[in-house]
Amino acid sequence: MNIHKFVMPEVIFGNGSIHQVGESCLRLGATNVFIVSDPGVMEAGWVDIVIQSCKQAGLKHTTFYDVTINPKDKEVEKGCEVYIQNECDSIIGVGGGSAIDAAKAIAILVTNGGRIHDYEGIDKIKNPLPPQVMVPTTAGSGSEVSQFSVIVDTVGQKKMTIISKSLIPDIAIIDPETLSTKSARLTASTGLDVLTHGIESYVSLAATPLTDVQAKNAISLVAEHLRPSVASQINREAKTNMAMASLQAGLAFSNAILGAVHAMSHAVGGKYPILHGDLNSILLPYVMEFNLLANPKKFADIALFLGIDIRGMSYMEAGKKAIEYVKNLAVDIGAPQRLSDIGLEKEEIQNMSLIALNDACMITNPRDITVEDIEEILRKEW
Repeated sequence: MNIHKFVMPEVIFGNGSIHQVGESCLRLGATNVFIVSDPGVMEAGWVDIVIQSCKQAGLKHTTFYDVTINPKDKEVEKGCEVYIQNECDSIIGVGGGSAIDAAKAIAILVTNGGRIHDYEGIDKIKNPLPPQVMVPTTAGSGSEVSQFSVIVDTVGQKKMTIISKSLIPDIAIIDPETLSTKSARLTASTGLDVLTHGIESYVSLAATPLTDVQAKNAISLVAEHLRPSVASQINREAKTNMAMASLQAGLAFSNAILGAVHAMSHAVGGKYPILHGDLNSILLPYVMEFNLLANPKKFADIALFLGIDIRGMSYMEAGKKAIEYVKNLAVDIGAPQRLSDIGLEKEEIQNMSLIALNDACMITNPRDITVEDIEEILRKEW
C-alpha cells in the first residue's frame, strides 16, 4: 500500500476575509508584525486594510515594500535587516508571488542566518521560522499555501528554488475581492500560471490521489473562468472561482512539485525581468507536446478537465487536443506567444538550458529530458 503525505496551512477563504489578518496573527502569538508587500499592492489599498486590521488587534507593525518582480537576494537581505532592527516577531506577506516569496525568504534568514543562497534546494532550513500569515492578491502563484520560495541570485543571474515544509505558512487568507484591482494583463498572466501549476502537478512523477483531485479541480475552474475574469474586473463569480483555482493548484504543486515548464521559466526569469506567468504561457504547450509520450492517459484526462469532448479519441489524440486548447486560451486572453516577443536573445538559449536542467522542479518532470531537449524546446518558442 502506498503512503501519501499532504501538507497545507490553515486556510481562510472568502470575500472580506482580508479583515481577519490581525486576529489571525494574534492567534499565532504575534505582537510586532513585519508586513512585506510591493508598491503596486500598496497603491491598490490592500496593505492599508491589513495595517488597520493589525492595529485593531493591538499589534505593532513595520512595513517593507522594496520588492520587485521576481524578488532578488538583495531585497531579501535588506528585508531581514529591517525586520531585526524593528524587533519584529512574525511576518505577513501581502501581494502576488513576488511579495509572498520574499516574505518567506526573509523568514528564513531572520531565524537561520547566513545568505539566502545557502538554502537553495530541498530541506536546507534547520531552525523554525517566525509565524507567517500570507494574503495573496493575485490568482496566482499559490505561494501562500506552498513549500516553495523562488528568489533571484543576482550574481549568478538565475532563480534559486528553495523547498521546505518550513515554508508552508501558518495561515493563508484568500480574499477574492483583492483580484478586482488587477489589470486584464496581470489577470491573464497569473491565470496561466495557475493552469501550469494544475497541469504540471497532475502529470508530475510525485503526483498522488491527494494532489490529483486538487489539480483536476484547478484545471477545470481555469477553463471555465479565466476568460471572463480577464474580460471584467468586477465579475465576482469569475474572481472567486479563479481564487479557488489558484488555491487548489497551489495545494497540488506544493505536494506533487512541478516539472520542465517551471524549471525553464526559472532559468529565463532569473535574468530577464519578465512576468512568471508570461513565461509559463509560452512554455506550457511546447513542454506538454514533449511530455505527452510519457503519460498519454493523464494528458487525455487533462483534455476532459478542460471541457473537451474526447469520445472516440485515443489517449494521444485527446492529449493533442488539450495542447491545442492551451495554445488557443493564451491567444484568447492576449498572452505572449514567443520568447522573442519578450526579449530573450537566441544566444542565451544554451546557457538557459543548462541552468534549467539543474533546477529542482526538473526532478519530477514525467519524461526524461536532456539539455539538448531543452534547447530544442526553447528554440521552437523563439
